[in-house]
Amino acid sequence: MKFLRLVSIATAVVALQIPLRLKTSPANKAVFADDPLATESSKVHYSKVDPSLWPVDLNQYQGVVIRGDLSSVPSSALREALQEIENSIWSKNNIENTADIQISYENLVKLLEKVPQFKYSVMIDDLAQKVYESYPHHEAEAASEDEVIANSEIFFKEYRSLDTIYSWLDMLQQTYPEVLAVEDIGETYEGRPIRVVHFSVNKEGIDHSQKKSIVVTGGTHAREWISVSSTLFLLYKLLNHYEYDPTGDVVTKLNILFVVVENPDGYEYTWNHDRLWRKNRQKTKKEGCFGIDIDHSYDYHWTKSTDWECGEEYSGEYPFEAYESKIWNKYLNATNEQHKIYGYIDLHSYSQEVLYPYAYSCNEQPRDEENLVELAYGIAKAVRIESGQAYNVLPACIDKDSDMLPDMGSGSALDYMYHSNAYWAYQLKLRDTGSHGFLLPSQYIVPVGMEIYAGLKYFVRFVVDDDR
Repeated sequence: MKFLRLVSIATAVVALQIPLRLKTSPANKAVFADDPLATESSKVHYSKVDPSLWPVDLNQYQGVVIRGDLSSVPSSALREALQEIENSIWSKNNIENTADIQISYENLVKLLEKVPQFKYSVMIDDLAQKVYESYPHHEAEAASEDEVIANSEIFFKEYRSLDTIYSWLDMLQQTYPEVLAVEDIGETYEGRPIRVVHFSVNKEGIDHSQKKSIVVTGGTHAREWISVSSTLFLLYKLLNHYEYDPTGDVVTKLNILFVVVENPDGYEYTWNHDRLWRKNRQKTKKEGCFGIDIDHSYDYHWTKSTDWECGEEYSGEYPFEAYESKIWNKYLNATNEQHKIYGYIDLHSYSQEVLYPYAYSCNEQPRDEENLVELAYGIAKAVRIESGQAYNVLPACIDKDSDMLPDMGSGSALDYMYHSNAYWAYQLKLRDTGSHGFLLPSQYIVPVGMEIYAGLKYFVRFVVDDDR
């Protein structure tokens, strides 16, 4: 039986607006000449396109992304200089002691005037173009039902909008009612539903409530599109596995819950206003400042991360102020008896890391640390065997600078889930290591999905075999 038993070809085309055949003309698809996965040798520059056809206002991205050598200047001098000019820290690598910084051309000049000894290299030299290329640019064409079935991964040829994702989930539920249930667990500040997808196979003699549960989340930070597509891809591969092995241990002994877009408002905002938006979209106490960092909003060692309400790390004024974290906490408490959570995987980007608790402090030792770390290395090894990609294993506190800057890792979903719900909990930061950053081209959706699926299989097998 082939995967994706589509209800009807008309339903798939109309509801999902999936491009059934990909056009290959340069006018319709942006590609990367230096990309090993690229299929074309030319690309259209956004400046040649009518601004009315831009997906968002690209004038807001006039700048570059640089990788700064943090050892080249005193940290206090660099921190002071960055606080005086507008910039955005995309990522820090504490192993190589570097930071990726989004900055305008004008402010880069100002930065070098303040710290002339600062060494850096340019990672993205035309940010507006890179943003433009991250959006889909081709149109749908008609195709026969056989072609759709033969191209069952067509959904993953591009990143998908929120409406398309939710329509796809509805279609999957109609197609697999015996194993899938889609549940709306609450509404965001702007009134969008947060959806949980339940994957569970009923088998005679097994009590559903006694099954171990695993939770997989994506899309906490709006701009991290690869985390959303990877969560969807994991669901797709599990259904594919179910088709070929409907009675195996993996599908019959576990409940798996997917929160594919934990931040619907923010994700929608990246499609219509600002591709690099990070937080949710609720109002703050400061006029004109919107959004709370959901991953700083959980009530485990929560502390206020910053006093600047417009900042990307803003945690709100109290725990669970973010609608999304409050809804998730309420749902977990209400379904505690139904879902005995043993495992938690939280997908983010970027930097290729497997992070384990705790995020809030490097001074706190997690329970069963030896096995926790060993399992993390097992996940990383499974990824490497699948694709050759190296994922570093680190305690989350180092990734979040909690070892140097208290409060930076406070209130994280990782720590909250590990402390309150899951025995095994990890945050996976997906590709890449900086060449594209948050703007990973769509050509990588399937390769990243495949390697993370390999890691998930290792994790799932461990949870199934664990006798706790």
